[in-house]
Amino acid sequence: MTLCHLLARQARLAPERVAILHGDAPWASHGEWAARSAGLAQRLRAEGLVPGDRVLLFMRNHPRYLELLWGAWWAGLVVVPVNAKLHPAEVAWIVADAGARWGFVTRDVAPAPIDGLERQVDAESAEADALLAPAPDWRAVPIAERQPDDLAWLFYTSGTTGRPKGVMITQRNLMTMGLAYFSDVDAIDGARDLMCYAAPMSHGCGLYAVPHLMGGARHVVPASGGVDPDELFALGRALGPLSTFAAPTIVKRLVDHAQARGLGHADCAAAFKTIVYGGAPMYVADMQRALAVMGPRFVQIYGQGETPMTATALARHHIADTTHPRHVERLGSVGVAQTPVQLRVVGEDGRELPAGEAGEVLVRGDSVMAGYWRNPEASAAALRDGWLWTGDVGCLDEDGFLTLKDRSKDLVISGGSNVYPREVEEVLLTAPGVAEVACVGAPDAEWGEVVVAFVVTQPGHALDPAALDAHCLARIARFKRPKRYVLVQALPKNHYGKVLKTELRARLRD
Repeated sequence: MTLCHLLARQARLAPERVAILHGDAPWASHGEWAARSAGLAQRLRAEGLVPGDRVLLFMRNHPRYLELLWGAWWAGLVVVPVNAKLHPAEVAWIVADAGARWGFVTRDVAPAPIDGLERQVDAESAEADALLAPAPDWRAVPIAERQPDDLAWLFYTSGTTGRPKGVMITQRNLMTMGLAYFSDVDAIDGARDLMCYAAPMSHGCGLYAVPHLMGGARHVVPASGGVDPDELFALGRALGPLSTFAAPTIVKRLVDHAQARGLGHADCAAAFKTIVYGGAPMYVADMQRALAVMGPRFVQIYGQGETPMTATALARHHIADTTHPRHVERLGSVGVAQTPVQLRVVGEDGRELPAGEAGEVLVRGDSVMAGYWRNPEASAAALRDGWLWTGDVGCLDEDGFLTLKDRSKDLVISGGSNVYPREVEEVLLTAPGVAEVACVGAPDAEWGEVVVAFVVTQPGHALDPAALDAHCLARIARFKRPKRYVLVQALPKNHYGKVLKTELRARLRD
């Protein structure tokens, strides 16, 4: 059983059912999707590509993304999905490192040839039309024999601290992730549900095509190819409530939209079934506001590229249960271990820590990567005795809820005491007039390091550093409070909405 058998299964079960939409317009049924992907696989093989070869996808969100993805898998190839916002020089480096032979692009993100590719195909061209012409009988096109531990998806990390590493994701990893969605995230009703791709399909949002194909749901790519709250609410009302994956920044945009237009819980329920969020910290105050505005349609997941979308989940009922005595505490967590994985929190010596003590988060299970592409040193550092050392600092409570403190590299040690920037950020976000905040450590001759807070002001407000300091002193220990507040127009973020704290540290050094 491979990922490609999922498509063949649905094409047999419901060949005429609409499977892919572009905006509100049908693009392909399950049968048409299978015929196009099978046709592509035939032609890729005829061009000399063999199982295990790498194929680059450097495209904006597009309905052909799904056809290309499954066509490559049908041929036994490995996909290398690349965020559409990367610079061509960054993409060329990935091509060289991955040894990618072919690349499928859209001209808006790749107007010129990418160095290193044998062949570059514009996904909207006549050339692509010919490659994706339906196989006359897709059932007669053999699916390449692949084993569970064969590579399927080569994902390059965002590279905020240097060159990105290629995360080797196998057939087994993605099948495990897909099944975990049903057990730990959400049920899927194939007759009604839609997976909406507004966030980049090259990342977590695209991965959720796997469980939604398993469940026979529809897949919709917004006509804009991105996040337009007006468009998404309209699509949900027209087609049926959407499910989607969103970074916290996208959730905030949806909540702002609903609030600005006075939409109630019923209006939001008509547009959205489930919003799964993750990929960056979701602060308690932001989720409380999201619940108040949009109602109980949120699920949080925690994972990494190295264990895609699968480490912990904070279920809808945990998020919505405001009567629980530890609701706020749980809202600040990332939930409990998903069904197919184990979690541990350990000290520097690798020994498991008791509940409540912070240490590095370890994950073990069938979702964990095979290693880093052609990087045995990094693989050995991350994978030890079957456990993935995530680099994230967190603590488990007695009930198994994991609360992340920070990345280990973001920990600030001031005067010999540990300060977790996220704890300070949570407090500052409750201060009037604060829209966003990020805290980092800065070298200090007396304390070793001190906390510096970069703060974005809400429109129409004025912030006073002295008032922010008083706000912190009233809520956290004196040694944790920032020693300096820097008011900024915006925080630097990568293509997935994560704040680039390395850039903030560089600003301080400069």
